[in-house]
Amino acid sequence: MKKLLVGIFLFHSLFSYAQKGDMTTVLSDITEKVKSYYIDPTTYKKVDSLFQSELKKGTFNNLNKKDFAALLTQKLRKDIKDGHFFVKYLENYSPEKLVDEKEKVKLNNFHNSLENFGFESVRRLEGNIGYINFKGFASPEASAATLAAAMNFVANTNSLIIDLRENGGGENDMLLLFCSYFFDKKTDLYTTYLRHANKTVMNSTQSNVSGTKYLHKKVYILTSEISFSAAEALAYFLQQHKLAEVIGEKTEGTANPVDHFIIQNEYLLLVPAGKITSLSSHTNWEHIGVMPDQEVKAEYALKTAHIKALKNILKTEKDTKTELSIPEIKNLINKLEQ
Repeated sequence: MKKLLVGIFLFHSLFSYAQKGDMTTVLSDITEKVKSYYIDPTTYKKVDSLFQSELKKGTFNNLNKKDFAALLTQKLRKDIKDGHFFVKYLENYSPEKLVDEKEKVKLNNFHNSLENFGFESVRRLEGNIGYINFKGFASPEASAATLAAAMNFVANTNSLIIDLRENGGGENDMLLLFCSYFFDKKTDLYTTYLRHANKTVMNSTQSNVSGTKYLHKKVYILTSEISFSAAEALAYFLQQHKLAEVIGEKTEGTANPVDHFIIQNEYLLLVPAGKITSLSSHTNWEHIGVMPDQEVKAEYALKTAHIKALKNILKTEKDTKTELSIPEIKNLINKLEQ
């Protein structure tokens, strides 16, 4: 019995030692990626100090790989103060399966199609007001037709509400395509500096889109404190160019783009590797968030925007026609305000 207990103890000791060694290697690799790619070249020192401190405290001991990755994400975001850091354990990951880039893109587009490329719903509200509930930016190649269909659907409305309260961001090129629907001509919006490549890229809207552009009409963008990354960018740039009013809560404050890395064939790592600079404001929303033009709790943002759009109809009643009479619009406003 005594020999059995000693054997079990040795097994657990060796397992813990091996586990700690694996984690140390992962932490070391993450630190190296931050050192080479993160937008601030000195931040890796903070990351290394954080990891060494947590190792000494035994913070990662006895964690499974999924929980280890989740805790790393939490620690990096909190201590480095960058919400774009992300670590995920890739169960059953096989690099051989991802050799064919075309198959990888095809599979990714298929998964995005199951969520309609982020377009949760598109409808017409009373008063002939368009509404798009948009939850994520997939690749423009895959989702351009869905975006065009959404914009064609709202083309005849008097004003438009874009709901980004649950939008978690996504593809930069899809952001630019969506922005293009609100600019009458090609417009340079921002530059992206990529530290590892040491180059700056211009980001511009397209002059032509496959759907109907939404020009010279009121646009309201709904935000929440969890509106993230590309969702913040859409609100920020349309607000900066006075093409939309933002209604809701101050957003997360994550502007910088990321690079993706596979660590030890087991973990996905996202590292903020560039810096966006708006050509109109000469800054961005990193750590600040997008400030609403009208700040209300996220749960009241849609009602607030609807009321605002209806009141604008009353101001411009000579030029704006809807299916509702003026008394009906006033009654609807009173109903929404209750």
